[in-house]
Amino acid sequence: MRITPAEVAALSLSIKVALLSLVIMFPPGLLIGWLLAKRTFRGKTLLNTLVMGPLVLPPIVSGYLLLILLGKHGVIGGFIYRAFGIEIVFSQWAVVLAVSIISFPLLVRGIVTGMASVPVELENAARTLGASPLKVFWTITLPLAYRGIIGGTILGFSKSLGEFGATIMVAGNIPGKTQTMALAIFSAVHLGEDASVYRLVLISTVVAFVALWFTERFTLR
Repeated sequence: MRITPAEVAALSLSIKVALLSLVIMFPPGLLIGWLLAKRTFRGKTLLNTLVMGPLVLPPIVSGYLLLILLGKHGVIGGFIYRAFGIEIVFSQWAVVLAVSIISFPLLVRGIVTGMASVPVELENAARTLGASPLKVFWTITLPLAYRGIIGGTILGFSKSLGEFGATIMVAGNIPGKTQTMALAIFSAVHLGEDASVYRLVLISTVVAFVALWFTERFTLR
């Protein structure tokens, strides 16, 4: 099975985008996951609804909303364009932001599952012995929740690799620039390039199954 340079470029871009997305998502995901799992506060339900919204919204809708926000006349995109002369839409950064928004709920869900499984009694015992909330987090909560965190990270990464709907709306399908693996499959189907479709579908399927297998290993043990 010989992979063409265009397919290699699409695969490389998908991996690069997924890794950048993970770097962007992980710190806020860890914080929000901890808040949802360990704290009770006003607006908690609203926060959870906003975070999980991309899971139930059609990706095309999420992409359209991002297009409105990140366009030259949007609230965020307009400010960046006027301040720095940088246009976000139809760029690789648009791809990163699109896949980050779509895969963020899966990352947070894994973190919440992991942290919710940590016994509150252990955390309270550490506090009564004089440990600060930050020390409790780093020495008790985080080590005991690592399986759920890793599982959510793997799911978020694999979702980033295969995201399609939001990406094509906000970043387009530009070969060598914004064409990820999912978009390359879409183009190959429309062009009737069956061999390319088979190769990319096989790669995507293997990645998805491996990601799910590792997630099950970490979250169910």
